[in-house]
Amino acid sequence: MLDPDRLPDDRHDLASVLRALRRAAGLSGERLAARCTMSQTKISRIETGRAVPTVAEVERILHALGTPPDVAERMLQLARVANTDFTSLRAYAEAGLWRAQDAIKALIRSATLVRQFLPVMPSGLLQTPDYARTVLTPAIPGKVKRDVERAVAARLSTQDTLSDHDRRFLFLLTENAIRWPVGNPDIMAAECDRLAQVAEYPNVELAILPRDAWLPIRPLNYFTIYDDRLVTVELFSGVMTHRDPKDITQHAGMFDALLDHAVSGEAARELLSRIRSDFMRQVD
Repeated sequence: MLDPDRLPDDRHDLASVLRALRRAAGLSGERLAARCTMSQTKISRIETGRAVPTVAEVERILHALGTPPDVAERMLQLARVANTDFTSLRAYAEAGLWRAQDAIKALIRSATLVRQFLPVMPSGLLQTPDYARTVLTPAIPGKVKRDVERAVAARLSTQDTLSDHDRRFLFLLTENAIRWPVGNPDIMAAECDRLAQVAEYPNVELAILPRDAWLPIRPLNYFTIYDDRLVTVELFSGVMTHRDPKDITQHAGMFDALLDHAVSGEAARELLSRIRSDFMRQVD
């Protein structure tokens, strides 16, 4: 019998502990697979660390093994950790911000539907070069030096994915995200033009939450949903990645709830035009 107080806390030990639990129960991989209605290949991939099981899959395995509740709870904690990653923005900056764009481009290319909720500013997929340059130039001095121009070029390169009409994009922005003046009025007016341009793409839907709209939930974080496979959530300190289907479903539900209160199509274009006019009135 495994002692729950001796179970490892590292997410990378999830596979080995599941394998140990199966062996302690006296079951072969084939018998366990039959008990939890999974393939023997899937069980093998989980136990060797080649596949990360969802929390629901770990629950099925633990139930099939008759795992004691205290051990099962610790294992479910490990499973939740295994399905969540965190990368700090400091680590991104130290490695080179352009490398983060390579990762984003790879995620986009692996998906057929990309949904972004943007409460603070348009994402890199929607930014003009001047807007991106302003955003990526550090305002607070630090030890990490940024190659801003290389990061801008990488961000603009990622926008090439918008031209693939086999892939759909749904952008949901708050009005405040468009109005927040990260640059001078000319930069902001040009960004409005860019948003209006992208909204005309046949594979893109752009929706805006008016700032006077009543919202059922508070829009706190920027997040992106890639198909129904994973969600990335951008925080002030870094990026969280969730792979658990329950987390993905939760974010998809929040996205849909907010989308119900947004304007799109002609109404969104009219709102963009008004915002652009407001910026142009600030130009000397």
